[in-house]
Amino acid sequence: MDGVLVNNTRAHVRAFEIFCKRYGVEEWQRKLQTSFGMGNDDIMRQILPEEIIREKGLKALGEEKEAIYREVYAPEIRPVRGLVDLLEELRRRGIPCAVGSSGCRENVDFVLGNCGIADYFSCIVSGDRVTRCKPDPEIYLLAAEGLHLLPADCLVFEDARAGITAARRAGAGRIVALV
Repeated sequence: MDGVLVNNTRAHVRAFEIFCKRYGVEEWQRKLQTSFGMGNDDIMRQILPEEIIREKGLKALGEEKEAIYREVYAPEIRPVRGLVDLLEELRRRGIPCAVGSSGCRENVDFVLGNCGIADYFSCIVSGDRVTRCKPDPEIYLLAAEGLHLLPADCLVFEDARAGITAARRAGAGRIVALV
């Protein structure tokens, strides 16, 4: 979803900047670049010192960062150019669509709702619905199952290395890498 349905990378980076500043964390940018597409728990483990994680907890830290993201991104959120036309055409042809995101459901609903595109997706799999986020294939396996399709019959659009790896491991029929 992130970087595919919306161009929100800058908003996530800005949210991490604000978040890390709160906790006095420096040197986070390089670590963040290697973790795009992963779930919040994995990202937090890479960026934050262990003592902050122990004190606050991964769940609370993730919720705090994502609240910052939604506040930062709300004024400028919109779907990528051409997305609504593509979704309309897929609907006209009877091709089902799913969202498979490592993001939390609250963020997925925030993006889909604010962009007015939620009704185009018959299946939504968010990071808080799986036990392992990307690069594990679980998200894409559940999305294919939710569409009543084999992974080999699915086309996946991805912009992150972790997501491309997850789609490949799931056995997706085609992968469009938006990098």
